[in-house]
Amino acid sequence: MIRTIATEVALFLTPFALYAVFLWSTKAGVFDPESWPVQRIAWLAIAALLLVVASFIYFAQYGGADPGSRYVPAHIDEQGRFVPGQMR
Repeated sequence: MIRTIATEVALFLTPFALYAVFLWSTKAGVFDPESWPVQRIAWLAIAALLLVVASFIYFAQYGGADPGSRYVPAHIDEQGRFVPGQMR
């Protein structure tokens, strides 16, 4: 679950990080408040939300188990070994 949340947070922060890299490369002053007007922050936030929604759709479509598969819970087999849970 932590990996899923970290992926979404990273995708949300990507447009802001790219804009900061752009400001740094053009010597515009990354920490200057004039480089971060409200309208630009709003567009970056919209782009970030679109990335997050697109990732939700992608992971819902292509992630998870195959249709028709069933979950076999973790158990101890006949030889006494631990067998982790898996989809079959």
